Amino acid sequence: MGFQCGIVGLPNVGKSTIYNALTSNKAEANNFPFCTIEPNKGVVSVPDKRLDEIAKFIPPQKLIPTTMVFVDIAGLVAGASKGEGLGNKFLGHIRETNAIAHVVRCFENEEIVHVDGSVDPIRDIEVIELELILADLESVNKRIETVQKKSRSGDKESLKTQAVLEQVRPVLEAGRPVRSMDIKPDDLLLIRDLALITQKPSLFVANVDETDLADPTQNKHYQKVCEYAAAEGAEVVALCGSIEAELAELEGEDKAEFLADLGLEEAGLNRVIRAGYKLLKLSTYFTAGEKEVRAWTFHQGFLAPQAAGVIHTDFERGFIKADVYHYDALMVHKGEQAVKEAGLMRLEGKSYVVKDGDIMHFRFAV
Repeated sequence: MGFQCGIVGLPNVGKSTIYNALTSNKAEANNFPFCTIEPNKGVVSVPDKRLDEIAKFIPPQKLIPTTMVFVDIAGLVAGASKGEGLGNKFLGHIRETNAIAHVVRCFENEEIVHVDGSVDPIRDIEVIELELILADLESVNKRIETVQKKSRSGDKESLKTQAVLEQVRPVLEAGRPVRSMDIKPDDLLLIRDLALITQKPSLFVANVDETDLADPTQNKHYQKVCEYAAAEGAEVVALCGSIEAELAELEGEDKAEFLADLGLEEAGLNRVIRAGYKLLKLSTYFTAGEKEVRAWTFHQGFLAPQAAGVIHTDFERGFIKADVYHYDALMVHKGEQAVKEAGLMRLEGKSYVVKDGDIMHFRFAV
């Protein structure tokens, strides 16, 4: 499934460096504004130790993790919603993503210029947030003008859409994002085609100095970001872009040793990936057999046929039943046959709500 998380932030906050480490791609990362013009996209494996554990008891020819797509979007500046710094083009790229990871500079370094001349993460966040709000407000105002004409003729759909837009507009005018609203999902569907940026869930990636990595809570800039995020109900992931870039070049024991020297259990980018996965309210189920053990991404709340459709639309269309057991049962009983003998493999129908960690075999006919 093509879930995309856009990486945004002001120029020179470390976006492209983090993106490169995250995806092992080589987006340009230089010390000048607007280094990134066209968005770079990278497919990233979602770290999940359960794949390896399943393979111990159901040995496959290959392991296939589930993935997400991260998009490195050019640095925004004040006035982006009016076209400053090629802003309109960049904002268009953000609209295409499902969620936003906002990289915030939380380190001091005189050799790396800041577009505003000083490090102030809250100012930076508010600059970006304001531009996104203004861009959405412009979209909403244009749509209101369009639907008003149809509403006058009594068009029911237009009347409903206008009512929703009239709820959204004052929120944006007050400088608040759409995601802060308590609005019915059915109402949001009426304006889905607008792809409002501030409706998208977001998290903050605090780019700290190497010296703060072991305990970022000692970093005053990081503290401020955490306070801001708490008020927004958002998550914060702390990492050091330059360290992550080094880690991306290492593998196996070398990587583990480097992490140990830093006092870390895992790369910060693993936490960014998982946070993005959580942000989008995604979960994982598995299929397991001799050919492959594979992880599949699905939206929380999916029924069994919808989960089957993640593999192929024919699976959903022709869904009959699914043999289901949980990862935890496999870990206890050490094999699929043993799970079955313990009565923990179930035959589920179309109304079954798939759970994170389910191992599934679908029965279908087309």
